[in-house]
Amino acid sequence: MEKFSSFITEQKNTHMTHIEDKVLYGGVKGTRQAINALRELRDMLAGKTDAKLSVKWDGAPAIFCGEDPSDGKFFVAKKGIFNANPKVYKTDAEIDADTSGDLAKKLKEALKHLSALGIKGVIQGDFLFSKSDVTKKETIDGEDYTTFHPNTIIYAVPYDQAQEVRNAEIGIVWHTTYTGSDFASMRASYGVDVTKFRKSSKVWSQDAMLTSVGSATLNAKETEEVNTLLTTCGLLFNKISGDTLREIEKNQILAQHIEQYNNTYVRAGQLLPPSASHVNGLIRWIDKKYKKEMDKRKSDKGKKTQQDKLDVIMKFFSTANKKSLINMFDLQKTIVLAKLKLINKLNSIGKTSTFVKTKKGYKVAGAEGFVAIDKLGNDAVKLVDRMEFSYNNFSSDVLKGWDK
Repeated sequence: MEKFSSFITEQKNTHMTHIEDKVLYGGVKGTRQAINALRELRDMLAGKTDAKLSVKWDGAPAIFCGEDPSDGKFFVAKKGIFNANPKVYKTDAEIDADTSGDLAKKLKEALKHLSALGIKGVIQGDFLFSKSDVTKKETIDGEDYTTFHPNTIIYAVPYDQAQEVRNAEIGIVWHTTYTGSDFASMRASYGVDVTKFRKSSKVWSQDAMLTSVGSATLNAKETEEVNTLLTTCGLLFNKISGDTLREIEKNQILAQHIEQYNNTYVRAGQLLPPSASHVNGLIRWIDKKYKKEMDKRKSDKGKKTQQDKLDVIMKFFSTANKKSLINMFDLQKTIVLAKLKLINKLNSIGKTSTFVKTKKGYKVAGAEGFVAIDKLGNDAVKLVDRMEFSYNNFSSDVLKGWDK
């Protein structure tokens, strides 16, 4: 059995694949790894192994900071830090030359206040709040909180425990450490040792890591439910042709089309239909997508180019591949069901409550998600309740942090 540590390695922590989409992008090996990762997560939450987990916080922007290895000077950066020509900012003038508006304001605040922490090396986190973003006292369901609302999710700290939040100028949550002699060669490891930071009342600095699941363990009934789902995953996996999975893995455009089509349901807050119907719907969706592109082209040559692309894609949908696709979609659904059971248990961890704000008031929400990390801290898998988070993220009924 392949270990969880072989599940996914992020050279740079700028994007992580959802566990169910490893079936699309990882082929036979990725599918096997996804199932094994769920097994190890089950064991963590059954109390059989130590857990190393990270909470995904709904902050923005992503903040990189630390010492520039080329000159040792303190910098802040966005994801452009890993460009061929790295974009890092060491002065307000450099920030103003490349950014504007709220982003520039947050980067300047980060540059000003994070330098006081004495950060060594390079780390990554998410910007949670400026002082003006913090609601000093908010009553939700009869309880008093101090809140901040960076994006979709509202974070609520019990009022009598939130003095440090109210005193701070900025709030940051840290999750990734980078090592290397230059930005291009840096490798990511999950976790940041915040105990090495100097204290500053200006910065509410949090570690995203959860080194123990505490009381959030699966009971016997819950463990059996997850076991049943994982057994089903194994049975479905054995029904899928390896050639089908390998063909999707090699054809990244096809894999992206399948993911995009699946996401039309996720964003609408709808469950996927029966898998046979889903396969037929996918074929119609791809056909419509390319014919729409043909209609945009004025020349016969341009139209033919799009038709040729469509013809290549459609060759994949043989009778054998369509049969495997039905089982593949069933497998993805089962992976999601197992994932959701684990997420529901993980949501009981933490001292910070999470809500969304609707036009009718507050509604309890889960965290954005979780990242389960192998013990060496180099590999991870993302667990997100995409139905809930995507609905909240795209719904016009849910107010976002920038809505006034």
